[in-house]
Amino acid sequence: MIFLELVLQNFGPYSGKQVINLNPKIDEENSHPIILLGGMNGGGKTTFMDAIRLALYGARAQCSTRGNLSYSDFLNQCVNNKIDPVADTRIELLFEHIENDKPIKYRVVRSWTKNPKDGKDTLGILGDSDTWPDALVNIWDEYIENLLPLGISNLFLFDGEQVKELAEQETPPPVVVDAIRGLLGLELADRLAVDLDILVNRKLKEVGNSKDLANLEEIETRLTQQQEDYQTTEEKSETLKNQVEELEQKQQEAFDKFIYEGGKIAAERNQLELQQDTKTAEIEQVRQSMCELAADVLPLALIPNLLNQAQAQGEKEFRHQQVQISKDLLLERDQRLLTWLNKVEISPIEVEKIQSFLIQDVDNLYAKTLQIEAPWLLADDETLSQLDNLIYHLQNSKLSAKEKLALLKNKEEEIHTLERQVQTAAAPEDYTKLRQALEAAQNQVVEAKANYETIRRRLAELETIIAKSKRELSDYTVENIKHKNSEHIITSAAKVQNTLKIFREKLTLRKLNKLEEEVKNCFLYLLHKSDLVHRITIDTKTFSLLLYDLNGKSVPKHRLSAGEKQLLAIAFLWGLAKVSGHRLPVAIDTPLGRLDSSHRSNLVERYFPSASHQVILLSTDTEIGKKEVETLRENEAIAREYLLKYDSSTRQTTVVENQYFW
Repeated sequence: MIFLELVLQNFGPYSGKQVINLNPKIDEENSHPIILLGGMNGGGKTTFMDAIRLALYGARAQCSTRGNLSYSDFLNQCVNNKIDPVADTRIELLFEHIENDKPIKYRVVRSWTKNPKDGKDTLGILGDSDTWPDALVNIWDEYIENLLPLGISNLFLFDGEQVKELAEQETPPPVVVDAIRGLLGLELADRLAVDLDILVNRKLKEVGNSKDLANLEEIETRLTQQQEDYQTTEEKSETLKNQVEELEQKQQEAFDKFIYEGGKIAAERNQLELQQDTKTAEIEQVRQSMCELAADVLPLALIPNLLNQAQAQGEKEFRHQQVQISKDLLLERDQRLLTWLNKVEISPIEVEKIQSFLIQDVDNLYAKTLQIEAPWLLADDETLSQLDNLIYHLQNSKLSAKEKLALLKNKEEEIHTLERQVQTAAAPEDYTKLRQALEAAQNQVVEAKANYETIRRRLAELETIIAKSKRELSDYTVENIKHKNSEHIITSAAKVQNTLKIFREKLTLRKLNKLEEEVKNCFLYLLHKSDLVHRITIDTKTFSLLLYDLNGKSVPKHRLSAGEKQLLAIAFLWGLAKVSGHRLPVAIDTPLGRLDSSHRSNLVERYFPSASHQVILLSTDTEIGKKEVETLRENEAIAREYLLKYDSSTRQTTVVENQYFW
């Protein structure tokens, strides 16, 4: 498999349509493995890797910037923030692989807009004949699993953080463990074991239910008890219903008495409280309008001197600009005059005197007006006009704010006056007794209704329970047959699990032996200390690496330097890729990390040109520096070079072809 081309359109920081040729072939006969892309941190290297993953796997892609986002939210996040929301965001990945002993090309296209419909992208597959094979689109996830399985993709598409994490931890991170399981074929065995457990648990539940239903007499006894509970509850419900009706009658009598005897007493107090509510609403309106002022230009009143200084400087620079324009016009007029004088019959000496006079005259006219400091505000006419409008609007806002503060103070004083009146208008003793009697009657009604509602819900629950018991009784014969079938499945599943366990252990040992040898060879090839490690073993459970020297003694991982740990991690990933048996491209983001010069040299000279038939390197200027890139060029290892040029002012990245940092 070879990646031939990647097209990014409005994806992340890549604005517009940008085409990146990834073909390692220089011409029909020559091919160099490395595609080198340089970019500073934040310049789009990680986005480049995410684009490849997203093109291949869609919603299943393990993109570094996705986190816990839903696929729809992640697609929205990937849309370039400078484009029209209705414009398309698009990724195209053209690759070639061998199918039926013939090379065949596919262009994977994913496109979407902001807030995509149904939270998905649109997938298309363009074949050699420039047609869209609909059948392949429908089975794309299964098809790509045969070419580059998602489980082992991290062995071929990885970054410096992954290498750093693998180097520092005693046991591999979950991403690498998943890749090892996929490589060893353990995913299928584990999935089968999990599916068997689910099936057994489901059948155990069915057997448990069948045993509960096995005794017909027990079901009938339970049903009889439920029906008796229903009858008792129904009688209690009728009693509570009558009680609610009686209490509601008493509540109505208390309410009528309260209205008849207490209305006059409450009238004055109610009027005062109504006025108080009205004033409170008016205060809230004033405060809301003040919030609106504060949300507009009013905060700029904190910096009046700065605004005035900017206005004065703008006017001064504007006048300076006008003077400069007039001076230029005079100079042009003088030049035309001198040209005309040279044509008429005037001696050159006289023309020279006139020219000297014109120059001195212009200098005298503008000597004072141009003796100002160099412009620094550089504001245009529209900006100065907006500044004048802003200052004028600010003055109005300040006056409005003062008026509203005064109004607010008056309203608050009115509220305090009404509160004192309400406090002095205390309710008479008779009014208090009437109110307490009404509240007591209302509370009794509420409590009685709550009890009645509880009983009604209990009746509904009992109806459901009784109906369920009747169904269980009628299904007894069917459940008994299912019970026997479930017991047979449970017994057979246990035997399959034991066989599967033995198969998994033998498969793991067989594959790990080959992997251990490959990792050791890769590590020694990269390491400049050939006598440091003689043998490497891999734990069958945790997949952690164990190192041994020539004497068979264990070499603790902490004894390795930081650079040696990183080389060991790279050797681990390299060995896994080799054992996988897949001839696939390798893409590495920020590959060199904290390596010293000797380890870095080994990696540049030995690993990058040999990691695969196609190696895509994404590096900063401090990783693959001037010395390293010159070494790769001298060794004719680089097919193409690109620079991811990031503009911090626009936050956009442009891909520059045939260019690197040096």
